[in-house]
Amino acid sequence: MVFLNPVEEELIRFLQEQVKLEEEIVESMGRTLDKVANPVAKGVLKGISLDSLKHAEIYKAAIEVASVPQALTEEEFHHLKQDVKRHIENEERVIGRLKKAIEKTRNEKMKFLLESIAADEERHHALLREIMDIVVRGETITEADWWDFLWRNVPFHGAPGG
Repeated sequence: MVFLNPVEEELIRFLQEQVKLEEEIVESMGRTLDKVANPVAKGVLKGISLDSLKHAEIYKAAIEVASVPQALTEEEFHHLKQDVKRHIENEERVIGRLKKAIEKTRNEKMKFLLESIAADEERHHALLREIMDIVVRGETITEADWWDFLWRNVPFHGAPGG
């Protein structure tokens, strides 16, 4: 059983409330989407709905982290690192293509939509880098970490030492 201090408990309650709110937004947007025919409005609303769904999942992950974070194994970290690296590279290509398309288009509505997508992609890009640097690496236990943990307080590390 994990014992949390009152600030952490309050944070978890806040996160749980946020999950409910985001899920309500998704439901509400779904009802609205059923009534909308305009493809631009529909696309933007669907994007907002998907962001709310994403936010709910991030809040759920935050609740897990605040409760009991589970360390990644070295192998899991390696696979995740490769996948995130590939995703970052793909997003870099998408961002480059979007910037070229934005420069070429004279249609202000189209430019607005493409700029919105580009801004999201750039935020995703930064977020993935942060996740790799802070969250994922901080939750990974390597074989070296285990050896360090086992031997850290052992005098002379098994060698003759007087």
